[in-house]
Amino acid sequence: MTRLILFDIDGTLVLTADAGRRALSRAFEELFAVADALDGVPIAGRTDCSIVANVAATHSLPSDVQTVERLRAAYLRYLPMEIDEPSPRKGVMPGVRSLLETLSKRDDAYVALLTGNFEEGARVKLEYFDLWRYFRCGAFGDNAPERNGLLTRALARVRACGGPAVDPGEVVIVGDTPLDVAVAIAGGTRSVAVATGGYDMKTLRASGADVVLNDLSDGAAVLDAMGFERT
Repeated sequence: MTRLILFDIDGTLVLTADAGRRALSRAFEELFAVADALDGVPIAGRTDCSIVANVAATHSLPSDVQTVERLRAAYLRYLPMEIDEPSPRKGVMPGVRSLLETLSKRDDAYVALLTGNFEEGARVKLEYFDLWRYFRCGAFGDNAPERNGLLTRALARVRACGGPAVDPGEVVIVGDTPLDVAVAIAGGTRSVAVATGGYDMKTLRASGADVVLNDLSDGAAVLDAMGFERT
């Protein structure tokens, strides 16, 4: 049996020192002359599509398809600049690189993404840290107002790019927010939550996660949490 492991990005795999927030803020300022447009708008665990719509609504700005596409394009121009800015709050999370390398060598594991990031934004972030090469496909936040809808997209995308057709019981979602856990609960999959983002272990347990870890540094414990048999 092949197990499908779906990873979130921000706060789970990497920290970008809020590069995405800054890039999107610059996009709103460029197009609408609104400074600090994201202040007070929740971001963690949301899809980029929903974040853009919420920010637009907060400032009484249009959120039609054409406007969202203009904002997305501006955001993607600024993101490589912002992610390149030095910061101590930027890097690959503990254990992530070795875990992805281990999973890539297992015949019973298929690794993909389930993230609220625009697909090209996900690529920018993960290529910066040399992690994009581990992921053949996934579900992204383009035209996805609700994160819970990403699981169905992920399963379809994995099949379309030659991956396994799996039942929800053979899927593990790895994330750092209660919203990641909610996707797993709604879809009937297993969830592994890590306290490497903005939520502590107590909050993640209360959200209903199947397993909560401080981080992904203990490879054996992570594989156990994912339901793999030890080799």
